[in-house]
Amino acid sequence: MTGTPKPATILLVDDEEMVLTSLKSFLALETEYRAIPFLSPGQALSYARGNEVNLVISDFLMPEMDGISFLARMRELRPDATRIILTGYADKENAIKAINEVGIFQYIEKPWDNDQLLIAIRNGLEKQRMLKNLEEKIAEINKAYADLSRIQQEILKTFA
Repeated sequence: MTGTPKPATILLVDDEEMVLTSLKSFLALETEYRAIPFLSPGQALSYARGNEVNLVISDFLMPEMDGISFLARMRELRPDATRIILTGYADKENAIKAINEVGIFQYIEKPWDNDQLLIAIRNGLEKQRMLKNLEEKIAEINKAYADLSRIQQEILKTFA
């Protein structure tokens, strides 16, 4: 079945309503993505448990749960979802921690540049798409290998 692929779903998580409104409005104007905003990391995690999520943009400092902890939990729930963290603090130590511990795709400082954010989102979604295609190809190769091994065993039994 060929057709238009459904738009990517992006979770936006920030404890500031103004940031969420800005991100959601920007994405609505500039993209076809489904941007779903959450003021609460806990509510975002609940949503992610039952819904497909392609990319997550999270604030770093939030009262309920910091961005690294939230994205670590997102990684457990949705390991294939690309993770981007926004921060108002230029803290290289936390950036390195986020990249190493949580597999952050991009670390973006506030105030962000819309064009750079859009490039990061598109690149993150493209990376996810390519990884999914690679996994599908690997599965095809593994199936073909199993089929060949089975055929080889049948041939060997015939000549035994």
